[in-house]
Amino acid sequence: MVDSVRILSRDMLSRGLGQLSKFAVERRRYDGRMQTFTRELYDAGDGAAIFLYDRNGGRILLVRQFRLPALVNGSREHLIEVCAGKLDGADAATRIVEEVEEETGFRVREPRRLFEAYTSPGCFTERITFFAAEYSESDRVGKGGGLAGSDEDIEVLEPTFDEALHMVETGEIVDAKTILLLYYAKATGLMGTVGDG
Repeated sequence: MVDSVRILSRDMLSRGLGQLSKFAVERRRYDGRMQTFTRELYDAGDGAAIFLYDRNGGRILLVRQFRLPALVNGSREHLIEVCAGKLDGADAATRIVEEVEEETGFRVREPRRLFEAYTSPGCFTERITFFAAEYSESDRVGKGGGLAGSDEDIEVLEPTFDEALHMVETGEIVDAKTILLLYYAKATGLMGTVGDG
């Protein structure tokens, strides 16, 4: 902890796929006054996400899968996303290579680390490491769809970069990590001139 913040207590409220805890915190405000408050935090572990692109074909790899929180929140039952997953104790670069093969059926080598980000730091501890990697048809080693024996049911999509950007504009893509990577790729010219039109 830092000098200006003190954790007064931590109570475990629930433990399942992650942990929901209630914290009592004392913190020095920017104006110098002390404040005490409580927050509930959910810790499901850190993750990794990757922008997979075929520079020559102008296409990217995305996945579509069932997402209960989106359904419960009145959105839709399936979300279109970049390939991503939990680290489960592995380093991010190793885990994202495994996740790509499990979800998409492609084997990527040496993904390039782009940045790290908290997607919802008001209540989630999850920090995501973002990567990018090129792929081609010669990298296909399986059909993808998720890890055998798990409850994953993943459809692999291969839109053009422009089609994916359009899906953000129309609301077909609403996943934050996917939108972040798409616009990062557009802003940095990651795919060359593809998608600039």
